[in-house]
Amino acid sequence: MTTRASATGTMGKLSTHILDTANGKPAAQIPITLWAIDAHGAATRVLDTVSNADGRTDAPLLEGAALRRGRYRLTFATAAWFRACGTPLADPPFLDQVQIDFAIADPAANYHVPLLVSPWSFSTYRGS
Repeated sequence: MTTRASATGTMGKLSTHILDTANGKPAAQIPITLWAIDAHGAATRVLDTVSNADGRTDAPLLEGAALRRGRYRLTFATAAWFRACGTPLADPPFLDQVQIDFAIADPAANYHVPLLVSPWSFSTYRGS
């Protein structure tokens, strides 16, 4: 599969960030795993990283030729963050890990997949 440059000559990238909506701040030191999902639904681990103090990763998750058309999953291990903040959690926590499944249709575009999370809910959207 080939990737193409956008109209500006740049290649696309995939990024994320995590916002703790219960405590009103970025979520740091959250383990993040990126998976590629094949046509049969099987997941292959692509990379592991950790959010920085701003709730972002230090580098894009994928960029350039590594960003390919297809289905992906981001897994965020959020329960440890809320415990560290002193947020009371059930045992087991309602949201121990959050998974977001999404697709890349245009590898030349930017895909930003933020996680807005509390111990009881989460949401996301496609940013750029």
